[in-house]
Amino acid sequence: MRPLGVNTWVWTSPLTDESLRELAPRIAHWGFDVIELPVEHRGDWDPQETAVLLSGLGLAASVVLVMPPGRELVASPAVAETQDYLRHCVDVAVTVGAPAVSGPAYASVGRTWRMDAAERKAVYAELRENLKPVVAYAGERGVRIGVEPLNRYETSVINTVGQALDALPEECGLLLDTYHLNIEEADPVAAVRAAGGRIAHLQVCGTDRGTPGADHFDWTGFASAVDDSGYQGPLVIESFTADNATIATAASVWRPLAPTQDALATDGLAFLRALTRT
Repeated sequence: MRPLGVNTWVWTSPLTDESLRELAPRIAHWGFDVIELPVEHRGDWDPQETAVLLSGLGLAASVVLVMPPGRELVASPAVAETQDYLRHCVDVAVTVGAPAVSGPAYASVGRTWRMDAAERKAVYAELRENLKPVVAYAGERGVRIGVEPLNRYETSVINTVGQALDALPEECGLLLDTYHLNIEEADPVAAVRAAGGRIAHLQVCGTDRGTPGADHFDWTGFASAVDDSGYQGPLVIESFTADNATIATAASVWRPLAPTQDALATDGLAFLRALTRT
């Protein structure tokens, strides 16, 4: 069966050692295979301590990067600092045994500006050059970088799989998220097929950011396209809690997305287990 995971953002932000010690045993008990760990700031949680904790619980790890205001890889004086942060994320992934570091590694979430064709071409050229040393650093350590297209309200740089394939160096992978696919792709299943072997990581949730399966997404077609792509990694539920003001505002979560956050995770797990068994 395909491994299934859940991001700790379902319950909390920022992740801390204390919250990990509370969440990880529950996530393992429910039957998840993978826990997804956001690296919001250096030092929020201890990677070595986490590696020991997860090993004892039989949980694998995935690592996601975070791009708040001030983290930029294009059209900004913050590029070098952002590259250092991304290399730190790679080091974290090595420590916890995660095969990829994934997220919107190009511009801070919420930063948008209009570009004509020439300007976009220049931005993509700059992004490729600024990603290459990070991708090389990761590759030397056995870690893949997965860059995530986001919806139009969160970025104007990369919204679709086609744009990502155009923008990214060939050695760079993609993170695909069903939430963004549903908004931006005319045919999400075809977009997964177009990404093919470039897929480094997959995140899933309902079309309303809630429970996978409690929505109108073509999950059967999606699962078939994922299988055909050759991707062997996990499907990881990524959603957010409305109870944390910071994360709710950042993700525009203005209402509960499930009866409880635990139900979002466990009902999603049950749906995905059934989906990936077929």
